Amino acid sequence: MTLPSFYPIFDDVAWVRRALPLGVKLVQLRIKDTPEDALRAQISEARDLCRDHDAFLVVNDYWQLAIELECDWLHLGQEDLDIADLDAIRAAGLKLGISTHDDEELDRALALRPDYVALGPVYPTILKKMKWHQQGVEKLTTWKERIGDIPLVAIGGMSVERAQGAFDAGADIVAAVTDITLNEDPVARMKAWLDMCP
Repeated sequence: MTLPSFYPIFDDVAWVRRALPLGVKLVQLRIKDTPEDALRAQISEARDLCRDHDAFLVVNDYWQLAIELECDWLHLGQEDLDIADLDAIRAAGLKLGISTHDDEELDRALALRPDYVALGPVYPTILKKMKWHQQGVEKLTTWKERIGDIPLVAIGGMSVERAQGAFDAGADIVAAVTDITLNEDPVARMKAWLDMCP
């Protein structure tokens, strides 16, 4: 299975509604600090929208809801791995993407046989406070050599202008957040991403 190379990450299903008609085929729904009933409604709608558009939905963090709602993909950060029931996740047939930042985290991720590995932040990011500073595109090359055929996702400070450098360094997929959501014309920006991604 080959995943699309453009991977926008959104904090509301409204973004998914805008992205899919443009031809986006891989999205992550990363929602924070939202009541469970609202989360369930958003994930359910995003799941249905993605199925209608033959696209992949990745649910960030909420593994119980991803199982309950029969989603296909889940993304977990390192902290999430500490509390998630990985046996239940696998038993449900969920494919799993895992965030990594250093060698120890990559070793941990690879031991879980992930369906993709994310490395970040490649560039400085304004999205969240992190103890890791920019990793640089060179680390993508190192990571790709270590993970082999597992898809590698570059995330953190990514833009249309920076994406080709990430692909050249070894990334299979480039994730974008604020380059879209803070853009004055997000639809045009997503079209630009789709035009440049292989």
